[in-house]
Amino acid sequence: MAADIFARIEHSRTADEVVHQIEILVLEGILRVGDRLPGERELAKQFDVSRPILREALKVLEARGLLTTQHGGGTFVADVIGQVFTRPVMELIARHQKATLDYLEYRREIEGVTAEFAARRATEADKALLSRIITAMKAAHQKDDFAEEASIDVEFHNAVGECAHNIILLHTLRSCYRLLTEGVFYNRALVYTLPGARDRLLDQHLAIYEAVMAGNPEAARRAAQGHIEFVAKAMTEAKRSGDWERVSNLRLQQRAPDLTGVASKTKTKSRIKQSEAAE
Repeated sequence: MAADIFARIEHSRTADEVVHQIEILVLEGILRVGDRLPGERELAKQFDVSRPILREALKVLEARGLLTTQHGGGTFVADVIGQVFTRPVMELIARHQKATLDYLEYRREIEGVTAEFAARRATEADKALLSRIITAMKAAHQKDDFAEEASIDVEFHNAVGECAHNIILLHTLRSCYRLLTEGVFYNRALVYTLPGARDRLLDQHLAIYEAVMAGNPEAARRAAQGHIEFVAKAMTEAKRSGDWERVSNLRLQQRAPDLTGVASKTKTKSRIKQSEAAE
């Protein structure tokens, strides 16, 4: 974690000021789930407050569910995003196809707006981060590293969300991507099995990236929405292909004994004919 994200409190050195600054860092996505805060002594030094004031602030943030403390392990940003969808709700929607379709319909619109805002608002620092992510994505693609490519895919969409500089969009998207990462809505590996799917997904990510880098809001929106439309179609096709494969295998298993019997009878008849011909 960069040491300079915590700013020195200039005037009112109170616990409320420390709480406010950390809340803003979480809200703006600078502090992410699982990030470890510096130790008490170092953090108090960065804020330029006393350690009792810092302890009071950390207790407030922990009570609000934003931080969690592990005994002897430090203080971490709590999993506030994971709490948007409880485990029972996640398991419920995973069992119903309509939820998946609704999810993709929602993502098509939200991703379009996000990419459009990103093209309008991305700073040079935002663009530098996007460039690094795209470079890593290309490298993973060339190595055929499915797991790494899938992880970078989510990171790319998160970064585009950060480029949009809209707090509500950012956290809404992160909750969506959490579900995506955990495979609640669709099996990314299944989509990757379709011929040419990985190449097309890479091209779509590049189109979003190039539109954001060029500051072209309309192109960014089209590219983002086209990407989700492809994912929806690919999911349907992958599921159909998977069903076809499953049915074919079941047919083969079911008919194998019969086919073995037919082959045996054919061989018997052939031997009889050969015997009769010899006589």
